[in-house]
Amino acid sequence: MAELAKSANRFFQRKHIWLILASFGIIAVSVFWPKWLYETVVFILENNLQVAPLVVPGILISAWVNASGAGENIKRVFEANLHASILMASAVGALTPVCGLCVLPLMVGLLVSGVPFAPVMAFWLSSPITDPAMLAATTAVLGLNFAIGKTIAAFAIGVFGGYATVALSSTVWIATPLKQGGLVGALATKTCGDKVQFIVAVWKYNDRKQQMLHEIWAMAKLVFVCLSLAFTAERLLQGWLQPEALSMYVGSGAWWAIPLAVFVGAPMYLDGYAALPLVRAMIDFGMSSGAAMGFLISGGIVSIWGAMAIFPVLKTKPFVFFLILAVTGSLLAGWSYEFAVS
Repeated sequence: MAELAKSANRFFQRKHIWLILASFGIIAVSVFWPKWLYETVVFILENNLQVAPLVVPGILISAWVNASGAGENIKRVFEANLHASILMASAVGALTPVCGLCVLPLMVGLLVSGVPFAPVMAFWLSSPITDPAMLAATTAVLGLNFAIGKTIAAFAIGVFGGYATVALSSTVWIATPLKQGGLVGALATKTCGDKVQFIVAVWKYNDRKQQMLHEIWAMAKLVFVCLSLAFTAERLLQGWLQPEALSMYVGSGAWWAIPLAVFVGAPMYLDGYAALPLVRAMIDFGMSSGAAMGFLISGGIVSIWGAMAIFPVLKTKPFVFFLILAVTGSLLAGWSYEFAVS
């Protein structure tokens, strides 16, 4: 009887309760909205396949960094040149064609290896905003000045986020931002001891090869779950909200236009390229340039699906801190651009 009670207690732990609730939810949706469930599953799988060419290299690099011992070397270099690493991470993030979702495995891998959170935060904030292709598209739709302003804002937000993280580096939750256990816990924190020999050809050594395979599998599961949650949120918003409705709320030059564009616009942000003609239309109806800038930047960083991808990875305080930095940086970018062009 005692054993039965223990088994029941283990079964009804929090994670099992969530699993039971999720199962009931899936059953209910499959019964009452089978078509929507089918379309959502197809949407998730198609989008995972679409981003795979960008995500898979990140998973492989992340696994190699941990298995080869390169993470320890990167950690020492970043710690010794923290200011330079923040500037470099912000610049690379603003210029490389990698979105916030696709960079997830590489960022998690670096954090697992012990790389300081500050340069990782800088890259995480700057990378979703723009890239060379987005720069060209923004120039074509909204003009060269707007495109340059958006690129400068991406770099500035990365620097701002990196140094804000440095300012709080003494806190425990900045030093260890990743969640413990679960999918993240399956990733190794060290290769074999504190002092790790750096080996490039990990496939020549059985223990390193096995660790790399373990890291690839663990990271693949983590990324698939995170991205699937993100794409589910995107699907929900696409079905329930019409982004054109924003024009009536942020389509003026009022003082509240920029904050409203940042706080209301970001959750409804669907796609960086699709948002450009939408923003141009809202500008034609009177939306201020600063509000347009705030909308595009906040939507790139703190969209619902972007946040949903990060939430399973970061602890609550680092996650909230990330959102605060993203929103604050978007507001500052909107106000700065409004002041510059006025």
